[in-house]
Amino acid sequence: MSTSYRSTRSSEQSTKTFEEAVIQGLATDGGLFIPSEIPTIDQKIIERWSKLSFQDLAFEIMKLYISDKEIPDSDLKELIKRSYSTFRSEDVTPLAKNVTGEHENLHVLELFHGPTYAFKDVALQFVGNLFEYFLQRANKDLPQEQRKKITVVGATSGDTGSAAIYGLRGKKDVAVFILYPTGRISPIQEEQMTTVGDKNVQTLSVKGTFDNCQDIVKAIFGDKEFNERHNVGAVNSINWARILAQMTYYFYAYFQAVGASGKVKFVVPSGNFGDILAGYYAKKMGLSVEKLVIATNENDILDRFLKSGVYERSDDVAATLSPAMDILISSNFERLLWYLARDTLANGNDLEAGKIVREWFTELKADGKFVVDSAVIQTALKDFESERVSNSETTSTIKEVYATSKSPKNYILDPHTAVGVCATKRQILKDNDSSINYISLSTAHPAKFADAVNEALSSFPEYSFEKDVLPAELKKLSTLEKKIKLVDRADIELVKSIIDEEMQKMGL
Repeated sequence: MSTSYRSTRSSEQSTKTFEEAVIQGLATDGGLFIPSEIPTIDQKIIERWSKLSFQDLAFEIMKLYISDKEIPDSDLKELIKRSYSTFRSEDVTPLAKNVTGEHENLHVLELFHGPTYAFKDVALQFVGNLFEYFLQRANKDLPQEQRKKITVVGATSGDTGSAAIYGLRGKKDVAVFILYPTGRISPIQEEQMTTVGDKNVQTLSVKGTFDNCQDIVKAIFGDKEFNERHNVGAVNSINWARILAQMTYYFYAYFQAVGASGKVKFVVPSGNFGDILAGYYAKKMGLSVEKLVIATNENDILDRFLKSGVYERSDDVAATLSPAMDILISSNFERLLWYLARDTLANGNDLEAGKIVREWFTELKADGKFVVDSAVIQTALKDFESERVSNSETTSTIKEVYATSKSPKNYILDPHTAVGVCATKRQILKDNDSSINYISLSTAHPAKFADAVNEALSSFPEYSFEKDVLPAELKKLSTLEKKIKLVDRADIELVKSIIDEEMQKMGL
């Protein structure tokens, strides 16, 4: 069991509790929180878990990382139950088997059955309830002026924002500010965020890229005075609770595909690296995963890193058909780098690993890149492979799956899922091993990316976006009033002044 948390950049022994790690979000040294150790499970436990519902499985996994002194088992069960009661599927994350028609061992894990039709709901419905739980406990019987409050500040390339807003809307003592790059998310994603009328929610449309927004959020976390004034909390995938909540669907999908044992590869469309990192923890806990495959679009920093050992940032973000992956610095990759540093360069020493990671990120800030030893890459390749998928391949994959799928017929992929399925097909050809089951993660409902889906499918005479793709719930968003604050430059001080001003209006 691992119920204490350390920073990826710390060269000290100090640790935090689960609550501290979740509420704080980012460590004061700029690092990310990781469990002090990864709990491991044996095949007997795997066999028992394979028969559980999604909710019961989530409880078994989460209690390995959360002390019952912090959250009693009965409370944790209730939090999980409430978090997944908002999903449209009884399975929460159902596995669509053999949907492509041509490959019987290619399955699509549907992670879009939550309230905002994106995989982020799996984590953020839970995180929203967790924040509320911690605040209610801290504020019990306190007068208004002494109540503890959280100001959630997050950056989104599309889906995190709406999932965070839907997870936190109307929650007492919580203010939510979500930054997104103007014109770089889909219209439906923008509508989902900006039509929420709750007083505690404000979206900020920032002129710039997602990486600019993410840099502003990180700078806000690093501003001690601002942080103390507003008690800033994180919902981006840097928050440990999000990674924890996502581990469940790796186990659950594995069990749906092969039962308690079998050969499985997971293929994950990757932007900020949080989704696939949850799979890495599942594998390290003892789930028998062959490999985790990183599927990138043309913004391919992770694919390049695994092939060259160079982690290099630039400001030249390609605008692709899969915008949630248009990211040049993958925040969660730092967590993996810590394990790679510890296992290859630090001889298993946690403190030395923190020092190495800190040096890498100091170098990244100063020079725009860092280079790792080839041993680090060799260790990474034991668990990971990677594929890069172009825009034209994304379009042709949506088209091919629509034309060839039999059960259900005319299966429609969103462009991020298409990146994953295209990468999966390549893996199947490379491996040439029919005993391996491939699970490709479907991260969003196709309705959220109308332009890309229509571009791929408009040549089919029977296809209609309105009829075949768009749910009634999303259709009505365009009729609702929008609440947006435009930020005309990606400037930390400007964003801080806007947050100060809006907090006063919210009365928080």
